Amino acid sequence: MTEGKLNELFSAHGAVTSAKIIMDQYSGNSKGFGFIEMKERGDADKAISDLNGKNILNREMKVNIAKPKTNNWN
Repeated sequence: MTEGKLNELFSAHGAVTSAKIIMDQYSGNSKGFGFIEMKERGDADKAISDLNGKNILNREMKVNIAKPKTNNWN
């Protein structure tokens, strides 16, 4: 998966403002997840509904709304 392909996949559901695949800083390999930002919440909801669980490149996609990062140091 590339960021361009990810953008293309989600663009079918509405305007994508950014597509980012998260890479391991040491190996340079994908960590297996990414983030998409879409202009309209309704388009994002439609993309989630249509793409969650779909098999893309022989992997089942898990698509959901990102949760804020938490500090679990305590």
